[in-house]
Amino acid sequence: MNHSSGNGREFEFDFDDPSLRAALELHHGLARQGPGSAATTRRLLSLAQPVPPRPRALDLGCGPGPSAVLLARETEAEVTAVDLYPVFLDELRSNAENAGVAHRIHPENRSMDDLPHPDGSFDLVWSEGAAYNIGFDAALRAWRHLLAPEGVLVVTELGWTTDTPHPEAREFWDAVYPLRSTAENIALATAAGYTVTATYLLPDEDWFAEYYTPLEQRITEVDPDDPYAVEAADYLRREIELRRAHGADYGYVGYVLRPRG
Repeated sequence: MNHSSGNGREFEFDFDDPSLRAALELHHGLARQGPGSAATTRRLLSLAQPVPPRPRALDLGCGPGPSAVLLARETEAEVTAVDLYPVFLDELRSNAENAGVAHRIHPENRSMDDLPHPDGSFDLVWSEGAAYNIGFDAALRAWRHLLAPEGVLVVTELGWTTDTPHPEAREFWDAVYPLRSTAENIALATAAGYTVTATYLLPDEDWFAEYYTPLEQRITEVDPDDPYAVEAADYLRREIELRRAHGADYGYVGYVLRPRG
């Protein structure tokens, strides 16, 4: 999904808004709503070890559930899967049923900053490509209390991978979601009460093979007479071309974090 927050608050979503609806509809039925892959989820899970057998897991901004389904299948986790958009939760239910893990996945239609679960409810809190909705620093603060004392938070966040990003990349991301460096994000996590046990830069194929290539095909199918669909497609086309031109300047990094104290 496009990154259009960063103000430390969850979106005030109006799913009847035609611009938002058009952007969301371009993602309907896609396996992923942002960069990632099963290989990356497995890599991050390996970096998060040890976790208990059959961990209590929370997947925040789960979308159609690629991470939730993998966690339920490969760790036998009981996964609470949270997303604000009901269509994605419907897709999650279908995907979980097809994978044979629907009995271990518990969808919740709510915001990722509206979590009623008691302190220490989860051994594993997971969020791939979604923390930007409330801002990375706000997410770190909001989610820490949910972790059991020996729990682990795995979260991916978009950031600069160079000290000198191209001006075109800087202008684009400053307008929609100002980025920090990995070092700055590590400092934020440390200040929020975590120990950073690992980081992992997502490979470029996670952007294209798993996300942008299917999305580009979807863009070619938009109705040219629908101005909202055309606007959404044009934005995404620009984002994809920016990645092709300047993708070495920024990327998603996975952070593996354990609470201190």
